[in-house]
Amino acid sequence: MSNSLKIDFVSDVSCPWCVVGLYGLTQALDLLGDEVQAEIRFQPFELNPNMGPDGQNITEHITEKYGSTPEQSQQNREMIRARGAEVGFAFRTDANSRIYNTFNAHRLLYWAGLEGLQFNLKEALFKAYFSEGGNPSDPAQLAAIAESVGLDRQRAEQILASDEYTREVKEEEQLWLSRGVSSVPTVVFNGQYAVTGGQPVETFVGAIRQIISEAKGGTVS
Repeated sequence: MSNSLKIDFVSDVSCPWCVVGLYGLTQALDLLGDEVQAEIRFQPFELNPNMGPDGQNITEHITEKYGSTPEQSQQNREMIRARGAEVGFAFRTDANSRIYNTFNAHRLLYWAGLEGLQFNLKEALFKAYFSEGGNPSDPAQLAAIAESVGLDRQRAEQILASDEYTREVKEEEQLWLSRGVSSVPTVVFNGQYAVTGGQPVETFVGAIRQIISEAKGGTVS
């Protein structure tokens, strides 16, 4: 069926533009309705793979990583908050928020994909971190978030206490890096068309319509 769409959403749990991009994408799919049958699969990307267990203050981290001043960080947060509000998401991060390691969250997302609850878990992880100030590297919080979307809490605890799905997540991360993904979100349609960044709804609508028409007509512009 030419209007079916496989979407790989490469992202990190602690990436605010990934939230904006995801909500932009899902609202675009809602607008398109029957024009497209989409299947979204979340692919792992770690912005801070070497981050320690205690995390780091967000302002300090952004100054070190990007050379931003606290004022620039503040402006960036305000811009993200405004873009979040446009798509109905409440960002509540401030200068005292922290950045954490997200590898365990990606392991749980991999498992949730096998259970058919990946989208639900991704959304819950975004809300826990950006709206509620949670810690996505804390096993107890992760297990509670998993349970909140209908996953088995004991199974989640078991996975977190072991190295289960470590190899799979690392392999997926390497795959996307090898395909040239260097920033997130990167949204890949049918394995060949990529849209990067937290794009607005209309950008996704336009891109999806173009991909569908090319698939139907067999032409590539």
